[in-house]
Amino acid sequence: MISVFTMLLILALPCPRPQGDPGGQTDAQAHVGKGYELEKDDRYSSAAAEFEAALGLDPKLTGARYQLAVCYFALGRSRDARREFKRLRRETRDDPSVVYFFGRLDLLEHDLDGAIHEFQSLAAKPPFPDTPYYLGSAYLDKGDLEDAEKWLKRALPSNPRDFRIPDHLARIYQRQGHTAEADQEYALSAKLRENYNDAAQAGVNCSAALEKGETEVARDVCAKLDQPDDPDRLTALGMIYGRHQHYEEAVEPLRRAAALDPNSYEIEHNLGLTYFRLRRYREARGPLGRAVALRPNFFDSNALLGATLFALQQDLQAYSVLAHAHGLNPEDADTRELLFKAASILGAKSRAEKSYAEAIKYLKAAEEMKPQDPQVHARLAVVYAETGDRRQAEMEKRTAERLATPP
Repeated sequence: MISVFTMLLILALPCPRPQGDPGGQTDAQAHVGKGYELEKDDRYSSAAAEFEAALGLDPKLTGARYQLAVCYFALGRSRDARREFKRLRRETRDDPSVVYFFGRLDLLEHDLDGAIHEFQSLAAKPPFPDTPYYLGSAYLDKGDLEDAEKWLKRALPSNPRDFRIPDHLARIYQRQGHTAEADQEYALSAKLRENYNDAAQAGVNCSAALEKGETEVARDVCAKLDQPDDPDRLTALGMIYGRHQHYEEAVEPLRRAAALDPNSYEIEHNLGLTYFRLRRYREARGPLGRAVALRPNFFDSNALLGATLFALQQDLQAYSVLAHAHGLNPEDADTRELLFKAASILGAKSRAEKSYAEAIKYLKAAEEMKPQDPQVHARLAVVYAETGDRRQAEMEKRTAERLATPP
């Protein structure tokens, strides 16, 4: 079963462009980066402290606020989580991933009508695969067995190995007096739970062996996760190898997991990420492209795909993907830098082809990424001069000279 928090680690919301002191933004972004790394290791308390520090420097960092709220939720700090999600709901205009957490919080607090209302609003396009499961759970707790069964069955295709779903279906059948069906679902739930627990323990043992640095011993221990017909175990094996920087070893289990479960965002993303870390950019492009197709608004996959296309010198495609990634998370400095470079390259190409309108468009995009860069303004001055716009050319030239002059 894929944890919702695994999915959340690769989520970024559309955020307003940060404003304020540039130095403060840099310090804030350092805290955000540390927070993400701690969150990936399930160190939610330490991660929350980093996100709090970032927001103390720049309260407009919506992405950091979202991750802080997620940490509070993971730590069981429901009141704090609700406070942050309430603010996010206003700022993001009911972003689905924020609404999802209101449903989760309502369900935890046994506000079943509230939870059903929130999850129903997401039913047409759920932000996370387990949204139908929680909607079914809310109906089950309310005693609406018909709707509970309907939504739990809808949850199955996206979560076929989630032991909670057959467990809840069994409760429904038991209440309805369908003993045989209930027993069947309870048995399936027990089998899936046992497999999940075994895989979790095998993952812990594998990770511990790798941390000791005894490669041959670790390979034998980790082999317990290498089950050819189990995409969850293979995915876990690949991710554990990746987390310990054994990228070559991570490729094969992730590749086989992708073949077994071709519609898994998590598998495609991690396979693409592994290829990217190995600088095998041509191989990274396919899985990252599929990951983006499965989750178009998940920042990390878009950023990685954009960086991959840039490395492959597919500048026009890289620009498009990086622009989308930047829109999802304007706070990310690496994406901003790559978008600046892609826009600058396309601006130069367009000028060489005498496509001046395109050149200005791309150079203006580069200027938006780095308004204090004198070279961008100097290039704009040249383009405007070649189009005969002397006034604009002179303005850009003066701006370039002013920015290039030390204070």
